[in-house]
Amino acid sequence: TEDFLNNLRGDPGRKYQLSGAVAYEPLMNYLDTFYFGEIGIGTPPQNFLVIFDTGSSNLWVPSTYCQSPACEDHARFNLSLSSTFLGIDETYTLNYGFGDLSVALGYDTVRIQNIIIRDQEFGLSLDEPSRPFYYLDFDGILGMAYPGVGIRGFNTLMENMLQQNQLNQPIFSFYFSRNPTYDFGGEVILGGVDPQLYSGEVLWAPVIQEFYWKISIEEFSIGLSVTSWCSQGCHGIALGAKESDYGFLVDCSSVPNMPTLYFAISGAWLSLPPTVYVLQKDGVCSLGVESTYVSSASGQPLWILGNIFLRQYYSIFDVANNRVGFALAA
Repeated sequence: TEDFLNNLRGDPGRKYQLSGAVAYEPLMNYLDTFYFGEIGIGTPPQNFLVIFDTGSSNLWVPSTYCQSPACEDHARFNLSLSSTFLGIDETYTLNYGFGDLSVALGYDTVRIQNIIIRDQEFGLSLDEPSRPFYYLDFDGILGMAYPGVGIRGFNTLMENMLQQNQLNQPIFSFYFSRNPTYDFGGEVILGGVDPQLYSGEVLWAPVIQEFYWKISIEEFSIGLSVTSWCSQGCHGIALGAKESDYGFLVDCSSVPNMPTLYFAISGAWLSLPPTVYVLQKDGVCSLGVESTYVSSASGQPLWILGNIFLRQYYSIFDVANNRVGFALAA
């Protein structure tokens, strides 16, 4: 797998030889916090709503192995109904910031719109804690980070899509609507970008560690006041992260007078105005900011550029060139 990706990166023309397609996957929006789309697993396909998560690398869905309330309240994969399922006598515990779950491993066909991935390893949940999974509208998670975050010895979905020539280019991109509805929260585009969903130039930032999609944040400014918080270098990862229900509350009438936040990335300042980073619901205003649980090997702060940031900036994840692109969202 590593040899394949290295060849992909080493030969600039290689990415244009991929003969596959571009998949446009609409995302549903849950409380402006989680964004998920539908995939099919098995033959015939069994459908599941999954988060396309750039902060993890494994695919898992609930299964009929699992009898906990969280599983019974969601779509469950029944392996006996799939003619292409292949089981593995192996279990694994997946760790997430909002809870852990145990899975059995297997292989099957995965369908995302017009793309078909054969022999994809995935997890079938054995037990899911009620908090938070019982209360969430999605069924499972599809990880899109680097293989190093995933279960060792198995290909990620992105690796298999590339090796099976399913993508037009080794790239994927996200658009999160600034005014999401439940039925349409945005779109993930596998194998390409959609220029209609952003304006202006794309700002590219190199990935500094092939683990998460981690980039360097050179500086951070609150209005015109440069904080020097990143004087030793901050790292950030672009991630559809959960916003806190118990954030920093502010007076809604003061929002127009609040400062714009600026992030210095690749020598440019990306702005977040208060109308974007202040969340207003039922007459209560709170900052779309929370402390992170992700540790950083460098000891420097690890920031997550979550939904607030990604609604403002269309994001492009370039596998071949190890870089993340941002452009002002349409």
